[in-house]
Amino acid sequence: MKFNTSYIIAGSLLVLGAVWFFVNNLGEETPLTVSTPATVKVEARKSIPTVQVRRIAAQEHPNVLELYGQTRAAREVSVKAETPGLVAAIGAVEGARVKKGQTLCRQDMNARQALVDQAKANLRSVETDLNAARVLADKGYQSQTRVTAFEAQLDGARAALKQAEIEADNVNIRAPFNGVWEQQDAEVGDYLSPGMSCGLLVDLSPLEVDVELTEGQLGLVERGTSAEIALATGETVTGEVAFIEAKADPSTRTFRAELHVPNADYELRAGVTATVRLTSGLTLASKVPTNVLSLDDAGNVGLRYVDAADIVRFTPTRTIDEEADGAWVTGLPDGARLITTGQDFVAVGQQVIADETYDDGRTQNVARSGGNPSSQSAGN
Repeated sequence: MKFNTSYIIAGSLLVLGAVWFFVNNLGEETPLTVSTPATVKVEARKSIPTVQVRRIAAQEHPNVLELYGQTRAAREVSVKAETPGLVAAIGAVEGARVKKGQTLCRQDMNARQALVDQAKANLRSVETDLNAARVLADKGYQSQTRVTAFEAQLDGARAALKQAEIEADNVNIRAPFNGVWEQQDAEVGDYLSPGMSCGLLVDLSPLEVDVELTEGQLGLVERGTSAEIALATGETVTGEVAFIEAKADPSTRTFRAELHVPNADYELRAGVTATVRLTSGLTLASKVPTNVLSLDDAGNVGLRYVDAADIVRFTPTRTIDEEADGAWVTGLPDGARLITTGQDFVAVGQQVIADETYDDGRTQNVARSGGNPSSQSAGN
């Protein structure tokens, strides 16, 4: 059998190459990578995120309740007719301030003056009869019983006159108190029956503000507590708690509180939205930046901080006051290392590196893991 010469040459070269590679690599050892404890520690530290923290010391601060309510008039009365008759005159224009006793609407007298005149005439007649009976009784021509009967008639005549005068005066529908003639319901020529409205009178002094107190806030407020009230119309006034409801609203479980605001000049209006700040005693609280407040899985508002073992913790808090540069909260442990940068990138229970170099809020809010933001989302 003959073999192709080219095949023999190629096979020989392949064998020689394999022998050469084996000889050149004989005796060489594959290097092994040895991890020292220091290397392991460095690698592990690179995997732990870094957060910036700031120690927060608690201190006494006024307990401020911020409530929302609405202003309302101290009194509103629909001024009504007491006697039937046509409206003859209107005594005030809408929006005018009126005094107690001022005539707001006047009805036509009709026959009322005639009734007064008749009662006066009857009174004079009875007085004449009584005088004559007394003279005759003194002379013995008239019994004392007759005199007593005329005295009784005189009392009746006086009462009838008084009744006629009151009925005649009822045509003048007067203001029961000082206030603003807010709404005119009747016009000249309208017929008013007893109980029909002539108009609405509103008393704005003092102005009242209604707010709702929760069950937890109820014990912090009492009658006489001063409050700062900011109105939606731009005014800021001072008021005082005048009344707290004894029974909670069944639907909201809140208690209505009523504040009084001096308003002698009637410049403040009813129906305006009001923000009420009530200060009640001192509370141990911590001042924190408002941007570090967060929510846990249950929806509770609180703060993330680092404990002594550099583990992330969460504590629910309650805000008792807010200022331009932060919020005063309760619930944060005194001296806690609050996470100010990176709280949104670490989870509760996670090990972190706590950097206590305060950056005055200018550093971006990220957690660093080996210089790069951690991809782990916050969890609770």
